[in-house]
Amino acid sequence: MTGDMRAAGVPRPRIAVFAGPTATILNTPDLVTSNKARARHGLPLRPGRFDALRPQRLAAPATLYVEAFSAHPLEQDAAGLYAPPDGWLDADGTFHAERPPGDAKPVHVVELDPADGLYPLPYMARQADGSAWEETSAAPYADPAGARQTFHPDARRLYEEIERFGLADHGGPVELGSVADFEFFRAAPSGGYTSGPASERLGRDFFVYYPYHLQTEPSLAHLALATNHVQEVLGSGEFTGAQWLEGSPTVDETLYWLGLLVDTKVPLVGHAAQRRHQSLSADGDRNVVDGVKFIASGVALDERGEDRVGACVVVDELVYSARDVTKVDARPGGYEVTGGHGGVVADLGGYGPPQLTYLPTRRHTHRSEVRLTVLPGTVTGVMGSLGGGVTRAEVRTKDADGLVPTAMPHVSITKYSRYAAAGTGADDPPVAEEEVEILARIDANLARFPLAGFVCEGMSPFGMADPMKNAALGVAVFAGMPVVRTGRGTTGGMAYRTDPAFVSGNNLTATKARMLLMAALLRFGALPPAADPFDPTPDERAATEKAVAQYQSLFDTH
Repeated sequence: MTGDMRAAGVPRPRIAVFAGPTATILNTPDLVTSNKARARHGLPLRPGRFDALRPQRLAAPATLYVEAFSAHPLEQDAAGLYAPPDGWLDADGTFHAERPPGDAKPVHVVELDPADGLYPLPYMARQADGSAWEETSAAPYADPAGARQTFHPDARRLYEEIERFGLADHGGPVELGSVADFEFFRAAPSGGYTSGPASERLGRDFFVYYPYHLQTEPSLAHLALATNHVQEVLGSGEFTGAQWLEGSPTVDETLYWLGLLVDTKVPLVGHAAQRRHQSLSADGDRNVVDGVKFIASGVALDERGEDRVGACVVVDELVYSARDVTKVDARPGGYEVTGGHGGVVADLGGYGPPQLTYLPTRRHTHRSEVRLTVLPGTVTGVMGSLGGGVTRAEVRTKDADGLVPTAMPHVSITKYSRYAAAGTGADDPPVAEEEVEILARIDANLARFPLAGFVCEGMSPFGMADPMKNAALGVAVFAGMPVVRTGRGTTGGMAYRTDPAFVSGNNLTATKARMLLMAALLRFGALPPAADPFDPTPDERAATEKAVAQYQSLFDTH
């Protein structure tokens, strides 16, 4: 927000910040004992000239003498532009307000106070047995009780460190708190509190990928709870926008899902990082600052003050539509537009304000047909088995809190590849029973998940698979489970609808098609099952095709 906007009485932005799972943007390098601590306690020193300095808080005020002209190699060259120093230190280190005879070092006097905030300092802590910390765990492959955490529990400390240690392009501080107010939420956080009365459990309450042997993943139930949380916060009407922080491989999936389900008129942006916070060239910090800039600018709003671009991912100084972006490589610029049509909503490079470059045509947030506020409370699912028959059953999918976690749809992805174990020629018709994995998943769905479906990542871009896989997926369709066909990878072409019993995934990736199919199942429920899913009657096929058309309408517009 500019000074002119504040003077004009424009309300100060208030941004909700949600901590998501396995988020490198909320991760920090291991806390390793410094050489200053090792020397103090007689421990073996680490190689290298310098200690790594870690943000920490002073316990008491301190007075420091800072050598003048040491901030830049050419400061001394411009000494005539500077005021005199605060004093000098003689050869014995004694301070003098006036320059003493002989060699003396000009200094500035700095009074440091705990109230100033964090300072970069050597890390002095050691393990309980007196040894140095060499990694996050007390020992390699330690269980959770023997491992510290590197992820932040929420984004509060991250934003503090960005503002405290970041430098704006012209040497001033990075403005976050002066631009907006922030409130921090733990929707499905990467770090957790494991001691005290409200102790949290790894893999249930928080989700890490490091240390690697302790990696955990959130479930569909966690996604439902996080969705309810975001809807509750943004539904309060108290926020100008929201930032969601998650791991880079999946942030686009979650943001697309939230953009489908959350009924809000404010910008909803996601951020990730390729490198940990505090590490060399950490990219997540800039992504956060750019997200604040994007939300505070109001560029995403239409003339009614309503969001017009939908959920976005803000990385690498670009704003991508969440529907149309994916991570393709773990490197700077490792995100690419998928589907081949637009995708970059705005540009954040340079010193000017954000500029819109593309307006998505797909429905989202407050215009989505699968937003939480319009989803039904119950839908019809399917249960049974392929051998014993399939019956319909009512499923309560929504209650006063939002989505019912235990009712979340289960959508599997199957991938086509040529040269299957058995070919199909003119004399070898496709046999669905050859696809044992798909048939086993159908039966497992019928036993456990009344709302279920499949995404088939088929040929590029058409979505077609081999005849046997198509036949097995046809069994799923007539057992009540919709099947979406998408092209392989991130193709620009559309997956054609060659069979009205199948849904065309348009130009969605398989992972995005999975999210939309889950939302569609919450809206429409299961397809009408056939008495014999292996051999539907013409009337049963017609009923299925009619139901599939509703799904297709969503995939054509979302």
